[in-house]
Amino acid sequence: MGTKAFWLATTAAVLIVFAASRLVTNDYVFFAGYVVLQYVVLATAWNILGGYAGYINFGTSGFVGIGAYSTVVLHKLVGPPIPVLILVGGIVSGAIGLGMGYLTLRLRGVYFGIATLAMAIVVQTLVTNWDFVGGSRGVYIIRPAHVPFIGGYIQYLFLVMLVLAAVAVAAARTIERSVFGFGLAAIRDDEQAAEVSGVPTLRLKLIAISVSCGLMGMAGAPLPYYVTYLDPASAFNLGYTANTIAMPLIGGTASWVGPVIGAIGLATIQQVSTVTISSALNLLIVGVLLLICVVVAPNGIVGLVRGKRRRAGRGG
Repeated sequence: MGTKAFWLATTAAVLIVFAASRLVTNDYVFFAGYVVLQYVVLATAWNILGGYAGYINFGTSGFVGIGAYSTVVLHKLVGPPIPVLILVGGIVSGAIGLGMGYLTLRLRGVYFGIATLAMAIVVQTLVTNWDFVGGSRGVYIIRPAHVPFIGGYIQYLFLVMLVLAAVAVAAARTIERSVFGFGLAAIRDDEQAAEVSGVPTLRLKLIAISVSCGLMGMAGAPLPYYVTYLDPASAFNLGYTANTIAMPLIGGTASWVGPVIGAIGLATIQQVSTVTISSALNLLIVGVLLLICVVVAPNGIVGLVRGKRRRAGRGG
């Protein structure tokens, strides 16, 4: 798909979903849809560093929490609109990600992953002991009941996350097909060879982690308005980390479309199971699907489809 066709398709998809949302009267559809779209953003953001560059980030929950508590702070101080909160959450998370990357991106493999997980734990501990944002007690956020020209506030949050998901996917696709993306692919394949070839590996990794963490913070920024009560355990929930690693692996990490497929599929299954059975099954579903993926499609759904196409082409 060319760039022009991609933008036309993305714009058309957003407009179609927006038009369809005007016909929906059940608020739970928007509650569930918000979660699915949030995971599209998180999985896409994770893949920019974990998939394109090969650096596994276990700190997703930390950056979601940073974005969420940035909103809490601003809500208490000035109460700006959601788009401003999302922008600030992205800037704060991206800046912290840049600082963390400068300290940890010289580590490789499991050591980098452990460092990112430790960062999430440290930030959660700091927030738990910060009385201004509620500390361990948590904090209540009073949101408006309606938004003019849109309807219920949860519908508004759904539409905001829809636009953010489109932006995240467009950014990932642009990166994948740019010189920057080719440099990240070289780092993933053989970082030492890339350095010898003149690729500025540290600079590219710092940009990637800043963009990745910034998008994660943006996805977490509306969370206080979504749940209306936020505490450190929910904001820094390790379920975010487990899901955002599993979704790109299930969909395929080599392409921007893989995390989208994995996020929509896995998050939808989890939302259905939450309503029909129990939310306690969510992590079990992640484990089962990952196990199946490792056995049947080690390169994800996108890799499986591409492999079949190549074999079909050779057979033809």
